[in-house]
Amino acid sequence: MKLSESKELLAAMDELEKERGISKDYLLESLETSLITAYKKNYDSADNVKIEINKESGQIAVYAIKKVVEAVEDPNLEISLEQAQKISKKVQLGDDVNVEIIPKNFGRIAAQTAKQVVVQKIREAEREVIYSEYHDRKGEIVTGIIQKVDSSIVVMDLGKIEGIMPPKEQVKTEKYHVNDKIRVYVVDVTKGVKGNPQAIVSRSHPDFVRKLFEFEIPEIYEGLIEIKNVSRDAGNRSKVAVYSENPNIDPVGSCVGQKGVRIQNIITELRGEKIDVIEWSEDPATYISSALLPAKVLAVDIKDDHSAQVIVTDDQLSLAIGKAGQNARLAARLTNWKIDIKSESQFREMLAKAEETEETLPEEPEEEAQAEGSTESDS
Repeated sequence: MKLSESKELLAAMDELEKERGISKDYLLESLETSLITAYKKNYDSADNVKIEINKESGQIAVYAIKKVVEAVEDPNLEISLEQAQKISKKVQLGDDVNVEIIPKNFGRIAAQTAKQVVVQKIREAEREVIYSEYHDRKGEIVTGIIQKVDSSIVVMDLGKIEGIMPPKEQVKTEKYHVNDKIRVYVVDVTKGVKGNPQAIVSRSHPDFVRKLFEFEIPEIYEGLIEIKNVSRDAGNRSKVAVYSENPNIDPVGSCVGQKGVRIQNIITELRGEKIDVIEWSEDPATYISSALLPAKVLAVDIKDDHSAQVIVTDDQLSLAIGKAGQNARLAARLTNWKIDIKSESQFREMLAKAEETEETLPEEPEEEAQAEGSTESDS
């Protein structure tokens, strides 16, 4: 490599360090490693090659590391004491000496390798910057343009990064088309093929709904209202439990908005998905009762095994359970309680059967009971 080329290389490295934050020392180390590989490939060299780059001039020196011996058997790996002391008078037998070699045409190979290394490291640094930027955006909503749709995945352009929406992150009731501009939730950011960062995105994730509420409801964004939990059957229905410590704030009313304006914006984004906003309560019975909206609950019996029996009027049973059990299932997920729903008629039948069972149980004979009692006292 010519001196002018060496200086240009160092100048380019200095510029990269300033503008892109790529360490000059890191670039030089990477270049040295690549040059060693290139040298071995082109000159069929042994493993005792060492390459050094002068940090001031950029000049490249190639050395063969040789063992100082009395009698040389392999000149590629060994050097006599007499020859070694011409390099350094302090050298002794058994030491290693760097013997500079000047391979023919290595300057051309070095220049090509240097360019390749610099370009590669720039790309790696750019990928790392993009990865870090989007990794920090994990859990946020971003907007992208659909580039490709096939039977399994949706590929999106998110600007600096590619977004992948797998089948489980898609909403079954939604149709996706190339060039559509849509909002998605960033589930994760990974390093894909060749280290290129990819974002795994979703429209079916419950936290997509949570984030939409943060966007649309200032009181949630400001922390005046807290979203306690979200349960979702993507494309059909979501339930959102909200709470405020401030008694002057109506958390449900604030989320719904005047004439339902606020909640309607979220429903529009979710393409018509129904949303039940309910007020969270630390009282399980009250919370479960609210979670079963739009059904009206008569009573909730809390059990010791973290389950609850809910009683509704006969005409509310189908509403409480929901189509294919959807309402009850979402309420159970929202509250983290196992919920058993019964109509008034079913509950009365249960009570009647329980009473019949008690009546048919045989009574213990009085004499036998006395005998047992006397046995216990005798003992």
